[in-house]
Amino acid sequence: MDTTWDCVIVGGGAAGLSAGLVLGRARRGTLLVDAGTQSNLPAHGIGGLLGHDGRAPAELYAMGRHELSAYPSVEVRDGKVIAAQRVDDGFVVQLADGRREQTRRILLAGGMDYRPPDIPGLAELWGRSVFHCPFCHGWEVRDQPLAVLGRGVRAVHSALLLRGWSDDVVVLTDGPGDIDDADHARLTSAGIGIDERRVTELDSESSELTAVVFSDGSRLRRRGLLVATTLHQRSPLAEHLGVEFAGPTAVSAQPVAVDALYRTTTPGVFAAGDLSVQMPQVAAAVASGSLAAAAVVQSLVADEYGLAVPERSQHVNA
Repeated sequence: MDTTWDCVIVGGGAAGLSAGLVLGRARRGTLLVDAGTQSNLPAHGIGGLLGHDGRAPAELYAMGRHELSAYPSVEVRDGKVIAAQRVDDGFVVQLADGRREQTRRILLAGGMDYRPPDIPGLAELWGRSVFHCPFCHGWEVRDQPLAVLGRGVRAVHSALLLRGWSDDVVVLTDGPGDIDDADHARLTSAGIGIDERRVTELDSESSELTAVVFSDGSRLRRRGLLVATTLHQRSPLAEHLGVEFAGPTAVSAQPVAVDALYRTTTPGVFAAGDLSVQMPQVAAAVASGSLAAAAVVQSLVADEYGLAVPERSQHVNA
């Protein structure tokens, strides 16, 4: 541990790479550790990212790494951070390969995991014709027969959004749907049907969805399926660092609570990307990584020159 980094970034997805770029341009010693587990890797392309619309996620991340290579203060390392603890005025970060790194700041950008239902045929279609975000994938399935798999208000909201891409949308509740009369009327007014039969399988051809199979053996022809799933923490690192979590949201079971400067409740620890956002999108992750990195730089300058640090805002992302 001869080197003390200004910042260790945990995660090499959109948020982490964006943060690394800002820190590199600020000439701050930065170690980015990437486990290579980005949740959107199965997707055919990134939808709605200006300048990269439709680009394969892996290609975008490779481009980001190439850009970071121009900045000598940034090191990108394949690996996994398994623990971190406060030491004096900074932290010691432990990697899975046994190495330990000392740093003044930590930026958590390791992303979250989606946990869609365990339905035969779903896994191989995930990120393509089976998806979670209409803004990311709706264009690719436009004007096709679509369905939303979910219950309650989340399913209603998702179906009404998806209606903008197709006039043939059905809500599949996989049993009693928990949809009240008012929401039922909203779906009816939009021409959206409700099917409460149990879903047992997804059929496909050439790695694209063709039909939903129900427990009675019947089939519903569909070309796209939005699954109303939620994000879950993939690593205990945030918990080990003592950060607080915001209350569950419609899309995230346990988001990290951050303020307007992307500071967590643990001093010196920041968070960006899917870990803390209301809406998981690559464009939002890029933006949050950039802003979080700028906040990291400002906090370091405050330490170095005795500047006042803004009080942590009570307004968090909850």
